Amino acid sequence: MSSIAIITARGGSKRIPRKNIKEFCGKPIIAYSIQAALESNLFEEVMVSTDDQEIAEIAISYGAKVPFYRSEKTSDDYAVTADVLREVLAEYKDIGKSFTWLCCIYPTAPFVTAGKLQAAFTSLQAAGADALVPVVKFSYPPQRCFFIKNNNLAYKWPEYIKTRSQDLEPFYHDAGQFYFVKTNVFEDKFTLVPEATIPCLLDEMEVQDIDTIDDWEIAEIKYQAMISRR
Repeated sequence: MSSIAIITARGGSKRIPRKNIKEFCGKPIIAYSIQAALESNLFEEVMVSTDDQEIAEIAISYGAKVPFYRSEKTSDDYAVTADVLREVLAEYKDIGKSFTWLCCIYPTAPFVTAGKLQAAFTSLQAAGADALVPVVKFSYPPQRCFFIKNNNLAYKWPEYIKTRSQDLEPFYHDAGQFYFVKTNVFEDKFTLVPEATIPCLLDEMEVQDIDTIDDWEIAEIKYQAMISRR
């Protein structure tokens, strides 16, 4: 079986300019994703899909391949990750390469490590599933959430007002780090979360969306804490 790691890194970040190559704890943030993929020894190919020359040069300097540039269609604000992956797989097919598994890794995922990728892939194979997604439990139960209507605050689901938090069903959200999926299943269903998808549960201290500068600073604190615990 052959596997490919696809790191999706376009150049047009709006909220944090040049986000995908901004320095994070001493090196470009994309370097963490590249190094984790390479050090895992899981992949025949570790490539970065980008439309940006500077990102490509940095990616190559850290050992990734950039065999082609992303098209204009998959570089705008409306392209979704699945569009990018489908384009990459089609480009590889054009040069006679195909893969049994694909792993999409986000470029702003410094908490991804070689060990996490290896453990996730081992779990996936042991389960005989089609895909794996890292998730983290919501720290506060969504069943107890509020909404605002006509400037007034109200419970979204009032039937849960008196239910103890520990008695509510736990819910999880995408950790936004990486996805493993069988390539043929992805091509058939065009989703990273097909029916036979298993979870990889992560610690909240090793998960952080990075959409604002505040998020970035929190992520650096969490990353340094993760390193100190090793």
